[in-house]
Amino acid sequence: MSPQPRTAVGAPLSRVDGRLKVTGKALYAAEHDVDGVVHAVIVDSAIGRGRITGIDTRAALAHPGVLRVISHLNAPKLPYRDNTASNNPPGRRLRVFQDDRVLFYGQPVALVVATTLQAAQHGASLVEVRYDAERPSTDLRQAQADEPTRYARGDAEAALSSAAVRMELTYRTARNHHNPMEPHATTARWSGHRLTVWDKTQWIVGTQTELAAVFGIATQAVRVISPFVGGAFGSGLRCWPHVVIAAMAARVLARPVKLVLSRRQMYFGTGFRPSYDYRLRLGSDRQGRLSAMAHEMEAETSSYEKYTETIMPAGQMLYSMPNVAQAYRTVPLHVNTPLYMRGPGFATASFVIESAMDELAHELGLDPIELRRRNEPAQDESSGLPFSTRRLRECYTVGAREFGWDRRRSEPRSRREGDWLIGMGMATGVYETQRNTAQARIRLNADGTALVETAASDMGPGTYTSQTQVAADALGLAMRSVTTRIGDSLYPPTPPHGGSMTMASVGSAVLDGCNQVRQQAIKLAVEDRQSPLYGVAAQDVVVRGGRMQAQSDPDRGETYQRLLARNNRPYLESLGSFTRPSGPERHSFYAYNATFAEVAVDAALGLVRVRRMLGVYDAGRIISPKLAVSQAIGGIVGGIGTALLEHTVTDHRDGRIVNPNLADYLVPVNADVPDIEAIYLDGEDREADPLGVKGLGEVVHIGVAPAIANAVFNATGRRIRELPITAEALL
Repeated sequence: MSPQPRTAVGAPLSRVDGRLKVTGKALYAAEHDVDGVVHAVIVDSAIGRGRITGIDTRAALAHPGVLRVISHLNAPKLPYRDNTASNNPPGRRLRVFQDDRVLFYGQPVALVVATTLQAAQHGASLVEVRYDAERPSTDLRQAQADEPTRYARGDAEAALSSAAVRMELTYRTARNHHNPMEPHATTARWSGHRLTVWDKTQWIVGTQTELAAVFGIATQAVRVISPFVGGAFGSGLRCWPHVVIAAMAARVLARPVKLVLSRRQMYFGTGFRPSYDYRLRLGSDRQGRLSAMAHEMEAETSSYEKYTETIMPAGQMLYSMPNVAQAYRTVPLHVNTPLYMRGPGFATASFVIESAMDELAHELGLDPIELRRRNEPAQDESSGLPFSTRRLRECYTVGAREFGWDRRRSEPRSRREGDWLIGMGMATGVYETQRNTAQARIRLNADGTALVETAASDMGPGTYTSQTQVAADALGLAMRSVTTRIGDSLYPPTPPHGGSMTMASVGSAVLDGCNQVRQQAIKLAVEDRQSPLYGVAAQDVVVRGGRMQAQSDPDRGETYQRLLARNNRPYLESLGSFTRPSGPERHSFYAYNATFAEVAVDAALGLVRVRRMLGVYDAGRIISPKLAVSQAIGGIVGGIGTALLEHTVTDHRDGRIVNPNLADYLVPVNADVPDIEAIYLDGEDREADPLGVKGLGEVVHIGVAPAIANAVFNATGRRIRELPITAEALL
């Protein structure tokens, strides 16, 4: 077939759902109006470990408007079937209100349902829970680790012992919480044995299958609706206990129930990026060529599930070296289960590896970019596979030129502006290119408009817009003629909206379905004796502006409308799909970046201000440049938070989180955000998927924290190996 002209893909278009959002017409999870809804509020445990010995609900039930108090004393027993089609980590997931055990501070121990939210909130404050408390284990450095997962090639210990340059370094990262603008919320309604939930989720199918498993009903009996997600960063990638609680309460009361987590409850009701202790030993020769790295990683998880991240791959493939040893241990604690947070695993590994590379460069008197160039691999040394694309050298060159890297002074603490010490730093980022099975239903209507339906989500990157762009070009229609519907389990299934896989997976399915529909129309035309295109070779026909025409003779053609009307076809429809090729991979798939930062540090107060940042990305084909820049800004701002501000603090005496709010858990605000520039290298990765995309939601975040940390060292001469970098650490 002749290639379709590209007019939408690659154009800097505004969001197609932008007007809905700025006018307040986009409905988020808590905003759906369901007839007869009542309100529920969770009562959280006030201990971090132990058993419930009694619950006094008399005052709560006497409060006007309170309908029911549900706890393990009167809750229905649920099947909790195993569910492999979910993001549940290995272990025994939390079974709400099924027994008297308390596994972490803030665990749901009761639920108050009332006719109004205010009555439910006050009723919850009246529930008195008695406990037999035990001291919880919540300190990563005081608990026993699990057996490690290991990786090795070569002999790292021998190589380290003989290396001309050896470094032994320990890094620590704080727990981070997602803190999206929209709180997690669920409204649940039963109709007989069928359950409908309006939920904040990044995985429609995952929530659907989990609810079916928990309640022991067919997957098809559960409908999940989530058209808009107000930020998530990974927090919506599994079905949390509050979703089950809302559905349980709706069944018990036989009426719809709405449950919205408070900001405080989101700190123990949903997941988080786990804290790490990370010891790295590296060896090199005097020219900076790496001979070995040994990684020892310990990360927190809950006592009832074993959550792990992809923290090991970066240390295996980012730089060339013959000897690598890794040991990754999880440490079970009395906390709720962590979950993916933007750039999971890779972001933490990047901070450690890229900080260590900067330390090595300083030790050897080498430019940090030159050190990285000297250790650039020819192939993925962890698998022996060629890279599908790897343009890091170009990222370094472009970034150094555009950022003015030649103005950096190699001697720390040598540039000053009044009270401010000025420094520049850079880091490399890498993230795996994930793709997974997806489907999309495409309908071309007789009026020349098209409808795209797929059960994807949109937490902010612009799924509505990017899928509309792909469909518009593949069908040869204007953007305004295409409507995209997502966020409903009645639509064809898709993988999680995370891991930077939506564009590659869902976009490829949309492309496939639109190509099928376009080819159906072309076949109908060239075989229709009344069509101007009758007898034209199908491969010679392209579509522009809804008009099919012969590429060799553009005057021969007709619109979709005329063709379908003449043939009495109300629509043409197809189910598009994408599936990763079966069998072993033939390439190593990753997206890359070079991130640059300039900081100013107050010499007397230790305050760090990021003055400007630049990210240069090898992320394949860019579908929507305007949205891509928005993604980079968001990823970099999040990285500034990780580097300088974000830190969940736990009181180890009882497991209480002491800063569960946006006043005490610091995130970047406008005053913290510097000038940010993003550059995407022009190109595509056809080995990865039909669209040639790599995904960019994660890679724009990875590398930001170490770039800032390296800039702080360049400014001050102080090497901080613990995140966040605080004023106290610099004084």
